[in-house]
Amino acid sequence: MGISYITDTFLNLLHQTAFMNLTWGNYLMIVVACVFLYLAIAHEFEPLLLVPIAFGMLLVNIYPDIMAEPVGDSAGGLLHYFYILDEYAILPSLIFMGVGAMTDFGPLISNPKSFLLGAAAQFGIFSAYFGAIFLGFNDKAAAAISIIGGADGPTSIFLAGKLGQTALLGPIAVAAYSYMSLVPIIQPPIMKLLTTEKERKIKMEQLRPVSKLEKILFPIIVTIVVCMLLPTTAPLIGMLMLGNLFRESGVVRQLTETASNAMMYIVVILLGTSVGATTSAEAFLNISTIKIVVLGLIAFAFGTAAGLLFGKLMCVATHGKVNPLIGSAGVSAVPMAARVSQKVGAEEDPTNFLLMHAMGPNVAGVIGTAVVAGTFMAIFGIV
Repeated sequence: MGISYITDTFLNLLHQTAFMNLTWGNYLMIVVACVFLYLAIAHEFEPLLLVPIAFGMLLVNIYPDIMAEPVGDSAGGLLHYFYILDEYAILPSLIFMGVGAMTDFGPLISNPKSFLLGAAAQFGIFSAYFGAIFLGFNDKAAAAISIIGGADGPTSIFLAGKLGQTALLGPIAVAAYSYMSLVPIIQPPIMKLLTTEKERKIKMEQLRPVSKLEKILFPIIVTIVVCMLLPTTAPLIGMLMLGNLFRESGVVRQLTETASNAMMYIVVILLGTSVGATTSAEAFLNISTIKIVVLGLIAFAFGTAAGLLFGKLMCVATHGKVNPLIGSAGVSAVPMAARVSQKVGAEEDPTNFLLMHAMGPNVAGVIGTAVVAGTFMAIFGIV
């Protein structure tokens, strides 16, 4: 009797372990999560994003019920409640406020032509849209997938939720954030392929100083103009510009510090872990996910290439005053894409400083991606 009790207890405990309940797909996703953690920790590829995403991926594939929906009187899993904040576009909007509070819009104000480079980089979004239609996705799903081409995780989550594509939200968000993290790997080969050594060595003139009044008026004017034309962009553009107004007004330092530090990091934890937790093997390992990941990579490459080619055009139009490398920063990965422009330029000439010039297209890309998302919502009648 005693031995039987001990044996039954041991077997019950054994069956409760994850080892007895995981599929090969779960083990594969655990390996992927560990690879992401390695890239984030060992190589510092956007660790603030990749560490929570990878850990959420790890948790859900060991313990799927951490994302379980509530049933009757039973509470749902912890990360399910984090995920609800993604579905309702709360966390993406707060991320935009933090980005606005952290970012200097001065380079864009100083060089308004940067808007053109940011607009050119949105070509990747439209290439992904038509690619997704070709691969059999419906129009709303194609629109949600296409935003990956802007390398903008929050906007990808925002649009997927608004268009009712919650089934695809996980793969879309993971693809978008993964490509944001892998900007230092994906972009440099494209940049070197499409530019000459002479172009990469071009030194740009110092940007003009921007007055405090200009910096204060910019977020107010952009909010009025963009939100009047596309009211559905208000949650993203409005929060982005509000955060920047906190920064530039100089009268709400406490709000600026909170939005750019404590609040931003809390939101990143909630958003990152919940996005990672959407990647259970059952939901993630399918043909649709593979299509989304491939489309996202192609779109991101196209967006980078389009920004570079438009940069080359501006270089010719200005008789060599614009370094085409800053065009690659037109995607929305702030400030990573701008840093990559600086890095590639410095490899050719260590005395060449492109960072501030690249920040103009980079900020323009953030605004541009939000505008494209708003345009899709207007087309489909989403309010």
